[in-house]
Order: sequence, then structure tokens, then C-alpha cells
Amino acid sequence: MSGLLRQLALRTCLRSSSVYARKSPLALPCSRSVPHHTSVRSYAKKAGKSTADFIPCSKQPITDEAARAEYAKADEKMKAAVEWYRKECAAVESRATGRVTPAVLDSVRVKLPDGDREFRLDEVATVGVRDGSTLLITIFQEDTMKHVEKGLYDSKLPNIVPQRHDNRTIKIPIPKPTVESNMALVTAVQRKSEDVRVQIRKIHQTSLKRGNYKKHSIELEEFQKLTDRHIGDIDKIIVDLKKATGATKKK
Repeated sequence: MSGLLRQLALRTCLRSSSVYARKSPLALPCSRSVPHHTSVRSYAKKAGKSTADFIPCSKQPITDEAARAEYAKADEKMKAAVEWYRKECAAVESRATGRVTPAVLDSVRVKLPDGDREFRLDEVATVGVRDGSTLLITIFQEDTMKHVEKGLYDSKLPNIVPQRHDNRTIKIPIPKPTVESNMALVTAVQRKSEDVRVQIRKIHQTSLKRGNYKKHSIELEEFQKLTDRHIGDIDKIIVDLKKATGATKKK
């Protein structure tokens, strides 16, 4: 009996203590705010890196000196290719608008038998205009006549038909432009545009191989923008030529 009494007494004691704890003002419910004197552990936020000073990749300059030099070299070569094509289109525009100038024959190259070098036409002859509609070529040396004629035919310029006048003179009558002849001129020079684009892309690839730049680097991005800009110049030259010659108009 004594053991049973001790168990009953212990249970009674535990019940009374739990009731006291529930009724005691010191036992605060969870919903109440924490007293001002109670310390609360706070965790400091990890400071992140500010993006205020970040510069977009498209606006970052190339800082490497070797890359800058390669960029300038590629830019110069691409500009030269664009300017060559601009002159080709200027000659076509002159013909298409009825203006006959020596620039029509700027693309002609003459290969002489004593070497592998190709010469510009104005290096082996003079080119003038007679009566406003005929190109007159006067060759410096008689023995180069056949080579000059071959260069004229190989240039494949539309409506260019050389006529030998004497041992040192070639005449090329330039017919009045028509819609069909203008379309032929524009089509011919437009084919050359793809060759210029290929040349610009080759310059681009050569520069990248020399630099061996890392993937996603600013150098790769800047070289690509340079290439796109010069190819865009080629596209604009063609558009302007079509407008000037009326090649965009429907027949």
C-alpha cells in the first residue's frame, strides 16, 4: 500500500505543478511580443558585391595592347576592302546614270609576261574620254597591247567591248544606259559583294587565331562587332547603288 500511495502522491504533485504553470503570469503565450529586455540573436546579412560600377560588355574597351594592335590592323584591312568595293560601285553608278569616266575601268588588271604581278590599267596606259561616250585607252608600249586587251576581256565588265584603233590605242564605246543594262551592271557588282564579305570574314578569323582569345571575352565580342559593322557597310553600299540606278524599281 505504501508504494501505491507514493505513486498517487507523485501524480497529484505533477498535476498541480502543470496547472500552476498554465496559470502563472510568468508563462507567456507564444503570441505575445518579446519583452524589450529579452535578447534576440540576429544574423548579419552577407554583404554582396555592388553592381553599380559594372560596365556592360558592349561598352568595355579592349585593354590588352596586343589585342588593340591586332584590332587596328584588322580594321584597316577591312576598311580597304570596303573602299575597294565602294569604288567598284561608284564606277557602276557613273555608267548607269550616263556619266562616262575612266573610273569605269578601275577594276581592270593587266598581267605582263615578264612577271607574276598584275598591274592596274593606269600603270600601263592612260585612259581618257572622247565625245562624252567613248573611252580611249593609249598604251605606253606597243608590245603590251594584247595583254591589255586580255585584261579588258577578263574583267568581264558588262557592255565593255574593246576596239583596237591602232597599235597603241583602244576605243571602248559606252552605250546609253537602259533599265536592262542597269540591272545587269548592278547584278554583276552585287556578285562581287559576296567576295568582299568573304574577305572580311577571313580577316576576322585570322585575327582571332593570332590572338587566341578566351571564350566570351571582350576581344571576341569587339572583333565580331567590327566585322558586322564593315559587312553592314557593304550592304548599305548596295542599297544606295540600287536607289541611285533605279534598279529597285519594278519594270
